[in-house]
Amino acid sequence: MQYRPLGRSALMVSPLCFGGNVFGWTADERTSFSLLDAWVDAGFNFIDTADVYSRWVPGHSGGESETVIGRWLAQGGRRDKVVIATKVGSDMGEGRTGLAPARIRQAVEDSLQRLQVDCIDLYQAHRDDSDTPLEDTLEAFAALIKEGKVRAIGASNYSAARLAEALETSRRLGLPRYESLQPLYNLYDRAVFERELQPLCVKEEVGVINFYALAAGFLTGKYRTPDDASKSARGANTIAQYLNERGLKIVAALDEAAQRTGSTPARVAVAWVMAQPAITAPIASATTLAQLDDLVQASRLKLDAGVMALLDAASREG
Repeated sequence: MQYRPLGRSALMVSPLCFGGNVFGWTADERTSFSLLDAWVDAGFNFIDTADVYSRWVPGHSGGESETVIGRWLAQGGRRDKVVIATKVGSDMGEGRTGLAPARIRQAVEDSLQRLQVDCIDLYQAHRDDSDTPLEDTLEAFAALIKEGKVRAIGASNYSAARLAEALETSRRLGLPRYESLQPLYNLYDRAVFERELQPLCVKEEVGVINFYALAAGFLTGKYRTPDDASKSARGANTIAQYLNERGLKIVAALDEAAQRTGSTPARVAVAWVMAQPAITAPIASATTLAQLDDLVQASRLKLDAGVMALLDAASREG
């Protein structure tokens, strides 16, 4: 396994990242443990979660994913084999939201406890907080790094303008900078990242760990009609936004690419993202060992120029 540096940090990560949003939700604890074991056994080391996962599920309060990961780590012999990324900033209820220093301080302690670790490898601002000055947020993160509770920091869902402002703030004040960006990016969702964020991340050497690499499962090809979408645990509305002429054109191109490469649409979709400039490790989830094997195989799939051109033509926006 060829690990990659994450931005300018000392973190070395596998070329794919396991999306932990499913842990304690669509994958119960036992299944989650088997998936995590298989992930590490296959040579991967990068796992992404967030404090808010999976607060959207009835009866959940947030922290479920971190708790599952923590129990898996507590079995022993695993901590030094993985890079754990989590996030702060989304609404946890009862006014616990945003990136004010006090909120970050409380949230990191909660995440450390749930994860059962002494240090978080990558701590990310989940969403931009326009009500808190960037310098306040970055100073709070800097204190956590100095205390040894966090190794590196990243940003998620930031616009190009705000990421550039944050990087400049770090430069100006001599503070740790965001070493990674977690944006929405896949074969369907291309325009915003490629026009604005990708050039900035290449220039500033910010590692990109994009989420929804499979567009919530749409790019696997299993959702082709509204009836298919209604079966999704992620919600029919999420899948339905992709069920249009362009989306189905992309799925058709993935079908053809899969046939040409002797692969699957999911593997091809992930391999396409991995080949893009600035991408360090796309994030993708799996709820079965078969789905996880698709991700493992995707990491080994190299797409030739003809297949890349086919996918580019089918997915180009505008």
